[in-house]
Amino acid sequence: MAEKTGINKLAGREIIFEFRPVGNIMRVSAMDVATMTEIAVQAPLRAGEAVFRQMALARLEFVLRKDGKIT
Repeated sequence: MAEKTGINKLAGREIIFEFRPVGNIMRVSAMDVATMTEIAVQAPLRAGEAVFRQMALARLEFVLRKDGKIT
């Protein structure tokens, strides 16, 4: 299944995820190892891991594009 652009643009890159529940939300941090760029997003606990990862990758791609680290 093809997902949003984040999956395609970040394919082959080493991304480290950290999941931390805080009350009724999950705080997800994702870091691109090559650029040492880290982001954090929050989502309801009930959303599930696939949604957490997708949100984090989309945000990471946005930040990397904004900073000119990917095209």
